Amino acid sequence: MHQSIKILIVLLISSKLFANEIIPAKDILPIYFTKAEYVNASTTRIPFKVIDQLIVVEVGLLNKEGNFIIDTGSESLIINSAHFKPSRKYGYDGQQKSGIHNDIEAVKEKHLNVLSLNTIDLKKLSADVIDLSHIEKSKKIRLLGIIGYSVLKDFEIFIDMHLNQLTLTKVDKKGNKLSDKVYAETIQDSIDFELKKHTIILDAYIGDKSVKFGLDTAAEYNQLNKKLSSEILDYFYPSQELKLTGASGKKKRVLAGKLYRVKLNDSIYFGPMKTVLTNLRKMNSAFGTKLDGILGFEFFAQKRTIINYRKKKLYFIANPIIKH
Repeated sequence: MHQSIKILIVLLISSKLFANEIIPAKDILPIYFTKAEYVNASTTRIPFKVIDQLIVVEVGLLNKEGNFIIDTGSESLIINSAHFKPSRKYGYDGQQKSGIHNDIEAVKEKHLNVLSLNTIDLKKLSADVIDLSHIEKSKKIRLLGIIGYSVLKDFEIFIDMHLNQLTLTKVDKKGNKLSDKVYAETIQDSIDFELKKHTIILDAYIGDKSVKFGLDTAAEYNQLNKKLSSEILDYFYPSQELKLTGASGKKKRVLAGKLYRVKLNDSIYFGPMKTVLTNLRKMNSAFGTKLDGILGFEFFAQKRTIINYRKKKLYFIANPIIKH
C-alpha cells in the first residue's frame, strides 16, 4: 500500500483550486473518447485504465489527447486549465461551488459545442475550468479533466472492473434505454438509491447496524466516519497510519485498515474492503445530508455495477466463473 494516499475527493475541493480563463464556445471542438467502440446508435463501450484506483479513460479535446477521470462524486464536467490557455476572458468570476471539505472558489464555466461519445452527442454542455495540475503531478498522468454527474446522468453507466470497460447507453427522461440490445450479461440483482444533489446515497448495514453511504467512483479507498459508534467501528480493523494529502499541501494522519461485514441487503454483501477513518463533517455540511461513509473503488472492484440516475437504481452483473 502506498505510504501516502491521495484521495480525489480531498484533492478536488481545496479552497486553493482556481479557475483559468474561458474559451469562447465557438472556438471549442468536441471531446471524444479515442478508444471508444461503437455498439449501436445509443451505446458506446470505452476501455479504461486503473491508475492509483481511479477509473481513467483516454480522451481528445481541442487537438490535445490525454486522460479524463470518471468521477460520480464530481457535480460537473471539469477541464484542466493547466493545458488550455485561452486568449480572452469571459464567464463567471468568483463563482463558488460546494465541495466536500471546503468550497471551490473562483470556478469559471465554459460551454462546449458538443460532447461526442463516438456517435452519441450531448449539445450545450457546460464545464468548470479548474487547475488540476496537482492531481497530474501526484498521479503522473496527463490529465485533461474529469467527467462527472452533469455528463453521466443522461446515460446508464456499466462499470465493469472485470473487463476494465465502461459502457454508456443513452436513456430517455424516465431512464429507459433507447436500445434493448446493450448487455450480453444478465442482471443478477438491483437496489434503489437516493440522489442528494449529485450524490448517490445507499442504505446499507455494517454488521446489523444501519448506515448511509455515498457512492463515488473516484474515492480511491472507502471512507468511514470516525465519529460512528463503537458497535460499528468494531468492524473496522486498522493496520497502519497513513498520511492523507490535500491539494493545499496540508497533510493529516489517518488510520487505514479493512472494513468487514458490509451489505446492502441480505443478497448484496461485500468482502473486507480497504478503508480509512476520517471526519465527514464538512462533506455532510456541503451536501445537506448525513453520511456515515463513502464507498469507492473497493465497491466497484467487488461488484460489476450499472448506475441509472434517472431510475435511481443500481443493477449488479454476476462476476464470471473463472475456471483454472
